[in-house]
Amino acid sequence: MKQLLNRVFSLKTHLIRLVLPLMIFLASVLVVSPASATSVDQIPSLTAGSGPWVIDQGEVISRSNEGKISGDLEALAKETGNEVRILTVRRLDYGETPETFTKALFTRWFPTPAAQANQTLLMIDTVTNNTAVITGEQVKSLLTDTIAESVANETLLVPLRDGNKYNQAFLDASDRLITVLSGKPDPGAPKIIDKVQVEGTFKKANEAEQSNAIAWVIGLLIAATVIPMATYYIYQVNQPSNDG
Repeated sequence: MKQLLNRVFSLKTHLIRLVLPLMIFLASVLVVSPASATSVDQIPSLTAGSGPWVIDQGEVISRSNEGKISGDLEALAKETGNEVRILTVRRLDYGETPETFTKALFTRWFPTPAAQANQTLLMIDTVTNNTAVITGEQVKSLLTDTIAESVANETLLVPLRDGNKYNQAFLDASDRLITVLSGKPDPGAPKIIDKVQVEGTFKKANEAEQSNAIAWVIGLLIAATVIPMATYYIYQVNQPSNDG
């Protein structure tokens, strides 16, 4: 009896040792550490009339394209007085939204209505691809709220839906902003190719893989508990009776 119990305990311990690393790995895949979140205070300070024009904390824009976009935005500022800042971050603090984050940063960078007047700030959280845009009152005659929202939610996001093409997304968005803020007609949003079904299928496949992984962990945990109990029960049932 003692030998069987030792074997049961050994089996349970072995199964737990197999399951625990899998649980740790799964947690590391499914959970993003809060330490990676970005707060407004972590964004470098700047003032009206000077760069940087692009702050790529999400590290999704190539150096060459970042240089091109920065150069184009600097030229826009010199020619028209209208300034555009583009910001990417990896993840926002818990409870923060792209809108609240962007508004707080806009106010921090440009604390007065006069400083805000000719400013535009376009921001994206690269974990969720959620965007926000804030504009000053002076630029609204050219860059209306409708156009600004279209830049953030259409021009910027269409290439991202087509394989996370961040470089193309920011080149397209900056080109459209520069065109509009230079007083030229708005070229409009890009044509959207219907890939919703493909994207939905891809997301469902990923979700299914995660669900299967969780199911395996739960199953192994149940097995680690049930198998020893079942083994002991079978042993008890098969023991010869001492009666008679």
